[in-house]
Amino acid sequence: QVHLVESGGGLVLAGGSLRLSCAASGGRLSSYKVGWLRQAPGKEREFVAGISRSGISTSYADSVKGRFTISRDNAKDAVYLQMNSLKPEDTAVYYCTADSSPSSRIYFSPEAYDYWGQGTQVTVSS
Repeated sequence: QVHLVESGGGLVLAGGSLRLSCAASGGRLSSYKVGWLRQAPGKEREFVAGISRSGISTSYADSVKGRFTISRDNAKDAVYLQMNSLKPEDTAVYYCTADSSPSSRIYFSPEAYDYWGQGTQVTVSS
């Protein structure tokens, strides 16, 4: 069973940037489609961005398009989320997740993701 670990969260001023990283143990992250999902206080978990196994295909929530970029380096077995122009409404716990389904489709539903990291807090101050 793959174990996911996120890093890179923190406190940043509105308009600033952060880069989240996801690494895996107990399995190869490159074997999975990977999604970044987030959960803000009092809200349900929501899809932020996803990437295919090869890294060729990506998907984004409308709320982050043009500001966030998901990427992966399969040689380093890592996935990243570059977050620019951060807004206070981006404040949430961000989770790295892995989808083992054979389909090439990137799913938006949190239920599609089999493995979850412990999450990393991102706080954007206005």
